Amino acid sequence: MTGWLPREAAEIFGAGATAEEAYDLLTVDVPPEAWVAALTTARDELGCTFFDWLSAVDEPGTGFRVCAHVVALHSAGAAGGGGVRRLLLRTTVGHDDPAVPTATGVYSGAAWHERETYEMFGVAFTGHPGLLPLLLPEEFEGHPLRKDFVLAARVAKAWPGAKEPGESHDGGPKRRQMQPPGVPDPNEWGPLKGQLPAAPARPARAARGAAAPGERPARRTRSVTEGSASQTPDAPWQRPAAAPQAPPPQEPPTAEPPVAGPSPAEPPAPQEPPAAEPPAAGPPVSEDPPAAEPPAAEPPAPEEPPAAEPPAPKEPPAEGGDRT
Repeated sequence: MTGWLPREAAEIFGAGATAEEAYDLLTVDVPPEAWVAALTTARDELGCTFFDWLSAVDEPGTGFRVCAHVVALHSAGAAGGGGVRRLLLRTTVGHDDPAVPTATGVYSGAAWHERETYEMFGVAFTGHPGLLPLLLPEEFEGHPLRKDFVLAARVAKAWPGAKEPGESHDGGPKRRQMQPPGVPDPNEWGPLKGQLPAAPARPARAARGAAAPGERPARRTRSVTEGSASQTPDAPWQRPAAAPQAPPPQEPPTAEPPVAGPSPAEPPAPQEPPAAEPPAAGPPVSEDPPAAEPPAAEPPAPEEPPAAEPPAPKEPPAEGGDRT
């Protein structure tokens, strides 16, 4: 048994019936001659009293697959148990003369679905009360949902994706044009059949050889700090910091003697001048002729001046003396 079927599919729907279940959907395929009998069995024996939809699928190389989706709505106290059970019945007819018996005798709601399927796919339903146009105008020719139906509007008007913006129809070699599904070559079908020039072939790309010296400029190299050539700092603070520079040498400050202010009582004691340093002894005088002078050495650093002595402390005035 498959899915919720009480017995094998061949025992319920007849010889040649197969069943499979996927995603809580039970699918049963039957031969075209057993189409109406399978729908009747689904309604009477399996309780599928609710008709949902009917349509078809164009399978290239196989035919038209007519599908009908019916549902069994069981209550909690029913013999089959509660819940919703879905059943998809399918049958396949050929492309040469697609026709199946009508299902309006089993499900009256299938009348409009069969009219739409006949318009879109060309599948006839024998015994239908009236296969009149439902969606398309009466002067419309063909069945638009067939895979071999030619989209005439795409032939008369260029497909938007056939060329890039700025390209023209006669603009020299170009890449192979892509045709959407259902659109033939305009030079083989339509009002311009045999009138369009053949698209120019794209020349073959030559093999890439070794570049001659000097043909391509040298590749620019950059350090890790600078980054790649395509990276530019967005703001001044995002630029790499410059290397720190050494400060210039500074001369040592010279000490200046403090200026003594005038004293109202006694003049300050005289300051002794610093003792003069004796001159350094020079080299002994030689009577030999002078040799070649060596290269001048670096000048000696300037000597620091002697520090000035602090002034003598002032004496306080004598008590009882005259004050001037």
